[in-house]
Formats: sequence, structure tokens, C-alpha cells
Amino acid sequence: MTDNLSLDRPDSYCYRDLVSECLRFGRLYTWAAAAEACRLLGIMWRLPTDDEWRHMAKAWGGVRGDSEDDGQAAYNALLRGGVSDFNALLGGGRESSGDYARVEEHGFYWTATEYDMEHAWFYNFGRGAGLLNRHSGGDKSMALAVRCINAS
Repeated sequence: MTDNLSLDRPDSYCYRDLVSECLRFGRLYTWAAAAEACRLLGIMWRLPTDDEWRHMAKAWGGVRGDSEDDGQAAYNALLRGGVSDFNALLGGGRESSGDYARVEEHGFYWTATEYDMEHAWFYNFGRGAGLLNRHSGGDKSMALAVRCINAS
């Protein structure tokens, strides 16, 4: 996918509950809703794993800690307008508390890979430092952006 998923499902949200923000950034999904929304696209669609995200990032320079430039090349290549056509957006996220934060500063994307029963891996495009980072501590009740892959 080259756009953020925007399938209206339970446990998915528009940033600040504004439809105009869904039009700009796609919807934000809890971890379980993200996996379900990808499956609803068709039998071969699914949420990408952490390994698949990491492999994609590595093709463009790597994430923070995996690359000489700490994820700057991958950030620039994968961001909207970058050379990869991935077109990541800085659409912020929705905290477990229901508060929205970091629009136009961070783009957070779920992976299918669990860290433990309550957390999953996610990727963060951070504008301030201009880098791509990966995190293990994503509370599954947070709502983040989603890109699905076709496993055919």
C-alpha cells in the first residue's frame, strides 16, 4: 500500500475525531483492529511483521540503531515525497487514554509482531530528529496508522 488504511471499523479513529483528518492521514487503529482491517481487504492482505518492516527500512538505509545515519536516509526515502513511493504520513496517534498527540510531528505504524501480551512493535517516523525508529512498547490499545501488505 502507498496510502494509510482508511477503512471505518470499530476501534478505529480519525485524529481528533474529525473526518477531515481521516481524509488527510487515514484512520488510526488499535492493534487488534489493525490486523482485522487488513484481513477485510481480502484473503491475501495482512498487517506486516516487524521483520518485514525492518527489511523494508533496511533497503532504504535502516532504522535508528541499524544504520550509520541513525535512520535518516530511510526516514527521507519513505516519507511522503521520498524516493521510495511509500509516502509515510506524520498523522500522529491516539493514546490509550483517548488523547490525540503528535500530528505533523510523528507518523506511527503498527506491525503484526507482538512484544508481549499487552504490547506490539511499531515504527515511528519522527520529524524533529528526521529519523525512522522502531519501538517494542506499543500499548495495543493505542491507535496508530496502518499499512497492509498483500502476501500473494
